[in-house]
Amino acid sequence: MSNPSDVATSALELLLSRRSNSLLTAPGPNAEELDLILQAAARAPDHASLRPWRFRVIEGAAIGRLADFAIAAVKAAGDARMTPEKEHAVRAWLAKVPLVIALGHEIHHDHPKAPEWEQLAATSAAVMNILNAAHFLGYGAFWSTGLGTAVEEVQEGLGFDPLSYRFMGYLVIGTPAVPAQESARQAPSVYVSRWTAPEGL
Repeated sequence: MSNPSDVATSALELLLSRRSNSLLTAPGPNAEELDLILQAAARAPDHASLRPWRFRVIEGAAIGRLADFAIAAVKAAGDARMTPEKEHAVRAWLAKVPLVIALGHEIHHDHPKAPEWEQLAATSAAVMNILNAAHFLGYGAFWSTGLGTAVEEVQEGLGFDPLSYRFMGYLVIGTPAVPAQESARQAPSVYVSRWTAPEGL
């Protein structure tokens, strides 16, 4: 029987090995794995149990249709960054990706317990759980806020009415085509300090 502390250490080491990786190819998660990944999302901390996260799963031929639709919307919005070269690169990238998840946060306006920033934080935590779950299953993933995330037509086309939702971009998930690049990680001492109560408190 495995020692619980060994299991915990292995899980933590796996978590610390997670890296974003945009160079992905097939295969992606199968139906059972995707269900587990999405179940992990619902384990995010969620004040008032609002479950504000909303996801649109895009696979197969629908990814190509997403590229057509979003690129056209970005061009129509007058974004000069969508050059022919950029368009070619985006299409080539998405042609290899087996799974895209569009990310939305359902806004519960003027909620008495959970202000909007808490709802957004809960959705962000759910997305992080998806990233971690995909990594634990051996897949790579990348959170992208490109491809029309700020274009209202794209948001609406994905079913996120701007009056009721905040569109947060896309997760792409698949098998790493190349190992994720190592990146320098700050030591906790860079962003952690100790607080002690001032005298009199």
